[in-house]
Amino acid sequence: MSDPSSVVSIRDDVIPEEVIPPDFTPSIFFSVVWPNGKATRTLGGFLTREDTLEEPEIYFKPLPSPEASATSYTLVMSDPDAPSRADPKYGQFRHWVITGLRYSQVEQPLAKTQPSTTPYRPPGPPPGSGVHRYTFLLFEEPASGFTVPQGAPEYGAALEERRCWNAVDFGEKYGLRPVGANWFLVRAVDL
Repeated sequence: MSDPSSVVSIRDDVIPEEVIPPDFTPSIFFSVVWPNGKATRTLGGFLTREDTLEEPEIYFKPLPSPEASATSYTLVMSDPDAPSRADPKYGQFRHWVITGLRYSQVEQPLAKTQPSTTPYRPPGPPPGSGVHRYTFLLFEEPASGFTVPQGAPEYGAALEERRCWNAVDFGEKYGLRPVGANWFLVRAVDL
């Protein structure tokens, strides 16, 4: 991903504005790398469910500004296509929310300074539901710090508690500024 127009084009063509805000232009580019080495090095590439079973690491690319090391970030992962793109009645399905991510050094993943608010749940598109879009939205946290308040919906880990969530609304509610986006596709097994 080399320029902001890549994300703007994706927003217009592939990802609904409920996932990426309509006025969003990225200032940070990042990749998502799973322990097995599979990664979202290009926007919109296909991965399998098996590729994404374990919680991934997040890497900035290229290097962000010097101010990035003094900033904390929140990352969310969601599926707008739950249970299918034809019938997204449970979208966005919240797969992961982690706050307090910090940039440490070149070629190192962002440091996880606290446990995930919503534990990572790998993709699991239902059989016969087609291609699902799994989206990551990276938010800059306020300089004063940020944690999701206890009792907030984002602490819900059960399937029913993850349904019908909205990443953009989440960011707006807590004063988080979107700074980066990435995504990948998983094809459900055929019936």
